[in-house]
Amino acid sequence: MTDQFNNQNGYGQPGQPIPPAQGYQQPGYQHSYTQPVVDAQNPRKTSSGRTFGTAFAGAALACVIAFGGFTVYQNVTGAPSGSSVTLGASTNTEIQAQSTDDTLPEAVAQKCLPSVAAIDVYTAQASTDMFGRSTSSSGALTESSLGSGVVLSEDGYIVTNNHVVAGADALKVTVGGEEYDADVVGTDESSDIAVIKLRNASGLTPVEIGDSDNLTIGEWVMSIGSPFGLEQSVATGIVSATSRSQIMSNSESSGSDGYGYGYGGSSSQSGGYTIYPNMIQTDAAINPGNSGGALVDSNGKLIGINTLITSYSGNYSGVGFAIPVNYAVNIAQQIIEGKTPTHAQLGVSLSTVNSQNAKRYGLKVDSGAYISAVNSGSGAAEAGLEEGDIVTKFDGNSVSSASDLMLDVRSKNPGDKVTLEINRNGDTKQIEVTLGSDESSQSASTQQNSSSSSSEMLKRLLNNSGSSSKNDAA
Repeated sequence: MTDQFNNQNGYGQPGQPIPPAQGYQQPGYQHSYTQPVVDAQNPRKTSSGRTFGTAFAGAALACVIAFGGFTVYQNVTGAPSGSSVTLGASTNTEIQAQSTDDTLPEAVAQKCLPSVAAIDVYTAQASTDMFGRSTSSSGALTESSLGSGVVLSEDGYIVTNNHVVAGADALKVTVGGEEYDADVVGTDESSDIAVIKLRNASGLTPVEIGDSDNLTIGEWVMSIGSPFGLEQSVATGIVSATSRSQIMSNSESSGSDGYGYGYGGSSSQSGGYTIYPNMIQTDAAINPGNSGGALVDSNGKLIGINTLITSYSGNYSGVGFAIPVNYAVNIAQQIIEGKTPTHAQLGVSLSTVNSQNAKRYGLKVDSGAYISAVNSGSGAAEAGLEEGDIVTKFDGNSVSSASDLMLDVRSKNPGDKVTLEINRNGDTKQIEVTLGSDESSQSASTQQNSSSSSSEMLKRLLNNSGSSSKNDAA
């Protein structure tokens, strides 16, 4: 069963996380770019927390435990489906520096800058009639937004955020001082991860991949990317916190930020959701254009993909977030291998329990995740969960809402065993559940997108934006 969530949070509340990259338009100029005719054989070389709000900017984002889906593009990279690609540098080097105030930032920057790309996104400009109605495409491509990416392989596989490349008609990527045309290999909208492939690239410098499961709060980090289009920019800070989680809705994140920087629209994203589990919080500067860039540790190893910020203005205010590298690279590897990225799934439909509806319906607890339906054949069904059960704890951590449970499930892997504490008709029970996978629903979405026209490639198979249902799912 696919996992759904209807976000009830307000939109545009100050101080809430926003994607800082997609849709930023370089002030003062606008490039016009015409798609080149490319020889496919010789292409021309030419970038445990809880939910805390909804955000805006960057691009339309999505959040589901299963709806996110895997968007399939026509593969022109030449990589055979199912091929094995080694991601990250093949050797590890340790950085020796006298102090963080002296040579450490210089040494880390020197090591990592060759592995971080600037991504320029171009979209087709539609002609309009005197009434402002779209008539036809002029064929000209205009630079519409920008972002960053991280080099994973010598032949040009780059990981970035889905919201950086969503809706792109052409990509220009600058890495190592060279500019390349690039193609989207695939995306996982529900994780906000995408992989692109540079055409005719070789000899690039893959980043060294670190371990995001063993971070220490307070440890030194550096963010690298292209804030406001300023390529090869670095900023230092610390790991401010870990396990920050966020759910974002497409419909709540499309529009304008009020500062002249558009950030996506419904045409390039679905009305679903994106789930960000266990993000890394940092005070290293993250600004528009940094999305998809690198967060590295003191040894120059990638520990996160810069993605969101919390801000009143839409720019850096000292609170940024990165997707943990262990999670991001796992999704990227599945995309490169031609697989459908999958996520853990419980197999239930949910509603949030609060004091108001608990009193109205005579529920025995006043917070938790109410199971309104159990999917046949799911891990939940096999474990004996029933309609009417209220989940109050997940592996010992309190569950106060449906979104809490969704984030808890997404933080796990298919096949993991978890313990749920439930309230059933006033009795408290402990139930062990083996989490399933959302592969079947993701595959259905992949098949739908594979047969769609190019203008519909980023549409999701399932779109709940207009649903009146009160149920979420996990």
